[in-house]
Amino acid sequence: MNEIVLVIGAIAISILVFTWLIKVVKATLKTAFLAALILLGLQIFFGIGPNAILDTIRDFIGQQAENIPR
Repeated sequence: MNEIVLVIGAIAISILVFTWLIKVVKATLKTAFLAALILLGLQIFFGIGPNAILDTIRDFIGQQAENIPR
């Protein structure tokens, strides 16, 4: 009897973990697709390439790191 309860509990936990994993992967793919779409739009409509965007992000992060009190 205890083994049946243990198996049922393991199956329930496995289902919960699997559904959580599917939700995480789905959200990740949506975010990646949206980021790619935004980058493509910037490239096509404004001529801003990925290197310019990465340079801007690096500059922003560098400025923010200087503002952190020590």
